[in-house]
Amino acid sequence: MKKTALLISLLAAISFNTNANVEKVTANLKKSYPSTTFNKVNSTPINGVYEVVMGQNVAYTDDKGRYFIFGNLYDMHTQKDITAQAEKNFKVYFPNPEQLKNALKEVKGNGKRKLVVFSDPDCPFCERLEQTLLGLDNVTIYTFLYPLEQLHPTAKSTAINIWCSENQVKAMKDYMLAKIKPPIKTCKNPIDSNISLGASFGVQGTPSLIFEDGTLIPGAMSLEAIEEQLTKSHDKVVNNAN
Repeated sequence: MKKTALLISLLAAISFNTNANVEKVTANLKKSYPSTTFNKVNSTPINGVYEVVMGQNVAYTDDKGRYFIFGNLYDMHTQKDITAQAEKNFKVYFPNPEQLKNALKEVKGNGKRKLVVFSDPDCPFCERLEQTLLGLDNVTIYTFLYPLEQLHPTAKSTAINIWCSENQVKAMKDYMLAKIKPPIKTCKNPIDSNISLGASFGVQGTPSLIFEDGTLIPGAMSLEAIEEQLTKSHDKVVNNAN
């Protein structure tokens, strides 16, 4: 009986400490990133590492909330994808032609496959994705300029300058790949509309990709993963149309 009582007390203490740590991490995150919505903070099997759910994005952070790791966490003993429990490929819809007018349009090859990207010009992960997209062919890429001002204060003005450029796609690539700033310009732009559109899809981080069948995947995917999903989504749309 005494052993049972001691075990219950130990488990209660562990649970209390875990909950207290999660609350502390949550408080640190909200203080450091007041404009970001944190849906859930969970402990993980790794001591000092916490799972953070931000809309449809999942990341891992330290107790201070300073460092973020984006990617999947695996338990190799059980061959279990821990992240998959919190993060799934979300289904939305592919933007309609009227909405696509507010995106930068780049046609590569025959352009038959379609991809939408929500991108912040000052986002390092978006920069990485932009480099990856150079390897794609036979695709039409629609890029919605989606500045996250709470993280990158000058991103909105840069996005406006890119949109107002004579060659929007070139201005975007020049800035993302070579850090050549677009000339300062003002014009009627869809940036605020893009932010509203992204929010309606549940986009809270950049980059976020929407494929032809409405599959929404956050994060800078690899070239191989994008190719696979592009073909899968395009074939699904074509087959359903027939």
